[in-house]
Amino acid sequence: MADGKRIACIVGSGFEDSELRVPYDKLRTEGHEVVLIGKKAGEEVAGKQGKETFRVERSIDDVQVQDFDMLLIPGGHSPDNLRADERFVRFVKEFDDRGKLIAAVCHGPQLFISADILDGRTLTAWTTIQHDLRRIPNVQVKDEAVVRDANWITSRKPDDLEDFSRAIIEDLKSAGARGEREART
Repeated sequence: MADGKRIACIVGSGFEDSELRVPYDKLRTEGHEVVLIGKKAGEEVAGKQGKETFRVERSIDDVQVQDFDMLLIPGGHSPDNLRADERFVRFVKEFDDRGKLIAAVCHGPQLFISADILDGRTLTAWTTIQHDLRRIPNVQVKDEAVVRDANWITSRKPDDLEDFSRAIIEDLKSAGARGEREART
Protein backbone atom coordinates (compact mmCIF):
# COMPACT_ATOMS: atom_id res chain seq x y z
CA MET A 1 0.00 0.00 0.00
CA ALA A 2 1.67 3.20 -1.17
CA ASP A 3 0.05 5.43 1.45
CA GLY A 4 0.84 3.13 4.39
CA LYS A 5 1.91 4.93 7.53
CA ARG A 6 4.77 4.15 9.90
CA ILE A 7 3.48 3.51 13.41
CA ALA A 8 5.55 3.51 16.61
CA CYS A 9 4.20 1.10 19.21
CA ILE A 10 5.82 1.40 22.63
CA VAL A 11 5.63 -1.80 24.60
CA GLY A 12 7.08 -3.64 27.56
CA SER A 13 6.29 -6.92 29.27
CA GLY A 14 2.88 -7.18 30.83
CA PHE A 15 0.97 -5.54 27.96
CA GLU A 16 -2.66 -6.61 27.62
CA ASP A 17 -2.37 -9.32 24.95
CA SER A 18 -5.37 -8.39 22.80
CA GLU A 19 -4.71 -4.64 23.11
CA LEU A 20 -1.49 -5.12 21.18
CA ARG A 21 -2.48 -8.01 18.92
CA VAL A 22 -5.79 -6.66 17.57
CA PRO A 23 -4.70 -3.16 16.47
CA TYR A 24 -1.28 -4.49 15.38
CA ASP A 25 -2.88 -7.03 13.03
CA LYS A 26 -5.55 -4.66 11.74
CA LEU A 27 -3.04 -1.88 11.01
CA ARG A 28 -0.72 -4.26 9.19
CA THR A 29 -3.63 -5.66 7.18
CA GLU A 30 -4.32 -2.07 6.05
CA GLY A 31 -0.73 -1.78 4.80
CA HIS A 32 0.77 0.18 7.69
CA GLU A 33 4.16 -0.62 9.20
CA VAL A 34 4.02 -1.15 12.97
CA VAL A 35 7.41 -0.87 14.69
CA LEU A 36 7.62 -2.34 18.19
CA ILE A 37 9.73 -0.10 20.40
CA GLY A 38 10.94 -1.07 23.85
CA LYS A 39 13.84 -0.70 26.22
CA LYS A 40 16.17 -2.98 24.26
CA ALA A 41 16.06 -4.17 20.64
CA GLY A 42 15.70 -7.94 20.37
CA GLU A 43 14.14 -8.30 23.82
CA GLU A 44 11.08 -10.55 24.02
CA VAL A 45 8.08 -9.03 25.76
CA ALA A 46 5.19 -11.17 26.95
CA GLY A 47 1.56 -10.28 27.41
CA LYS A 48 0.12 -10.43 30.90
CA GLN A 49 -2.34 -13.16 29.85
CA GLY A 50 0.52 -15.28 28.48
CA LYS A 51 -1.13 -15.57 25.04
CA GLU A 52 1.17 -13.24 23.08
CA THR A 53 4.91 -12.71 22.86
CA PHE A 54 6.52 -10.08 20.65
CA ARG A 55 10.14 -9.22 19.92
CA VAL A 56 11.10 -5.55 20.35
CA GLU A 57 12.36 -4.31 16.99
CA ARG A 58 13.91 -1.00 18.04
CA SER A 59 15.26 0.44 21.26
CA ILE A 60 13.74 3.70 22.47
CA ASP A 61 17.31 5.07 22.26
CA ASP A 62 17.42 4.42 18.50
CA VAL A 63 14.16 6.03 17.34
CA GLN A 64 13.02 9.58 16.66
CA VAL A 65 9.48 10.91 16.63
CA GLN A 66 9.88 12.50 13.19
CA ASP A 67 10.34 9.00 11.68
CA PHE A 68 6.75 8.00 12.55
CA ASP A 69 3.22 9.08 11.64
CA MET A 70 1.50 7.74 14.74
CA LEU A 71 2.05 6.35 18.24
CA LEU A 72 0.17 3.30 19.56
CA ILE A 73 0.12 2.61 23.31
CA PRO A 74 -1.43 -0.74 24.30
CA GLY A 75 -2.66 -1.17 27.87
CA GLY A 76 -2.04 -3.71 30.59
CA HIS A 77 0.92 -3.30 32.96
CA SER A 78 3.23 -2.09 30.19
CA PRO A 79 2.30 1.65 30.31
CA ASP A 80 2.86 1.84 34.06
CA ASN A 81 6.28 0.24 33.67
CA LEU A 82 7.22 2.45 30.70
CA ARG A 83 6.23 5.68 32.43
CA ALA A 84 8.89 5.03 35.06
CA ASP A 85 11.42 5.51 32.24
CA GLU A 86 11.84 9.16 31.23
CA ARG A 87 12.81 8.21 27.66
CA PHE A 88 9.30 6.88 26.98
CA VAL A 89 7.66 9.83 28.71
CA ARG A 90 9.64 12.26 26.51
CA PHE A 91 8.73 10.23 23.40
CA VAL A 92 5.00 10.52 24.19
CA LYS A 93 5.29 14.23 24.98
CA GLU A 94 7.13 14.94 21.73
CA PHE A 95 4.47 13.09 19.71
CA ASP A 96 1.83 15.27 21.32
CA ASP A 97 3.86 18.48 20.93
CA ARG A 98 4.08 17.77 17.18
CA GLY A 99 0.35 17.07 16.91
CA LYS A 100 0.92 13.53 15.67
CA LEU A 101 -1.78 10.94 16.20
CA ILE A 102 -1.59 9.07 19.51
CA ALA A 103 -3.88 6.08 20.10
CA ALA A 104 -3.95 4.73 23.67
CA VAL A 105 -6.13 2.04 25.17
CA CYS A 106 -6.88 0.89 28.71
CA HIS A 107 -3.90 1.84 30.96
CA GLY A 108 -2.14 3.62 28.06
CA PRO A 109 -3.18 7.10 29.23
CA GLN A 110 -1.02 6.62 32.33
CA LEU A 111 1.80 7.82 30.08
CA PHE A 112 -0.20 11.02 29.40
CA ILE A 113 -0.23 11.70 33.15
CA SER A 114 3.54 11.32 33.39
CA ALA A 115 4.10 13.38 30.23
CA ASP A 116 1.96 16.18 31.72
CA ILE A 117 -0.07 16.62 28.53
CA LEU A 118 -3.61 16.34 29.91
CA ASP A 119 -4.53 20.01 30.43
CA GLY A 120 -7.77 20.78 28.61
CA ARG A 121 -8.08 17.31 27.08
CA THR A 122 -10.95 14.83 26.85
CA LEU A 123 -10.29 11.09 26.90
CA THR A 124 -11.23 7.68 28.21
CA ALA A 125 -9.29 4.80 29.76
CA TRP A 126 -9.72 1.67 31.88
CA THR A 127 -12.15 2.20 34.78
CA THR A 128 -9.50 2.63 37.49
CA ILE A 129 -7.48 5.00 35.30
CA GLN A 130 -10.67 7.01 34.62
CA HIS A 131 -10.91 7.41 38.39
CA ASP A 132 -7.33 8.77 38.53
CA LEU A 133 -7.86 11.07 35.55
CA ARG A 134 -10.99 12.64 37.07
CA ARG A 135 -8.84 13.96 39.91
CA ILE A 136 -6.68 16.02 37.55
CA PRO A 137 -7.92 19.59 37.04
CA ASN A 138 -9.13 20.62 33.57
CA VAL A 139 -9.47 17.06 32.21
CA GLN A 140 -12.76 15.64 30.93
CA VAL A 141 -13.18 11.87 31.17
CA LYS A 142 -15.85 9.95 29.27
CA ASP A 143 -16.85 6.33 29.75
CA GLU A 144 -17.22 5.54 26.03
CA ALA A 145 -15.72 2.91 23.72
CA VAL A 146 -13.76 5.51 21.72
CA VAL A 147 -13.05 9.15 22.52
CA ARG A 148 -11.39 11.46 20.00
CA ASP A 149 -9.80 14.75 21.00
CA ALA A 150 -7.59 16.59 18.51
CA ASN A 151 -4.68 14.18 17.84
CA TRP A 152 -5.78 11.58 20.43
CA ILE A 153 -7.89 8.45 20.10
CA THR A 154 -8.45 6.70 23.43
CA SER A 155 -10.36 3.57 24.35
CA ARG A 156 -11.25 1.67 27.52
CA LYS A 157 -10.81 -2.09 27.29
CA PRO A 158 -10.50 -5.22 25.12
CA ASP A 159 -14.24 -5.21 24.35
CA ASP A 160 -13.73 -1.87 22.56
CA LEU A 161 -10.84 -2.95 20.32
CA GLU A 162 -12.85 -3.30 17.09
CA ASP A 163 -14.16 0.28 17.43
CA PHE A 164 -10.74 1.53 18.56
CA SER A 165 -8.94 -0.07 15.60
CA ARG A 166 -11.56 1.21 13.14
CA ALA A 167 -11.19 4.76 14.52
CA ILE A 168 -7.40 4.61 14.10
CA ILE A 169 -7.64 3.34 10.52
CA GLU A 170 -10.22 6.02 9.61
CA ASP A 171 -8.05 8.74 11.13
CA LEU A 172 -4.94 7.54 9.30
CA LYS A 173 -6.84 7.62 5.99
CA SER A 174 -8.13 11.14 6.58
CA ALA A 175 -4.75 12.33 7.93
CA GLY A 176 -3.13 11.19 4.70
CA ALA A 177 -5.45 13.47 2.80
CA ARG A 178 -4.81 16.52 5.00
CA GLY A 179 -1.17 16.05 6.03
CA GLU A 180 0.25 16.26 9.55
CA ARG A 181 -1.99 17.81 12.18
CA GLU A 182 -1.30 21.15 13.72
CA ALA A 183 0.33 20.88 17.13
CA ARG A 184 -1.89 21.99 20.00
CA THR A 185 -0.94 25.36 21.44
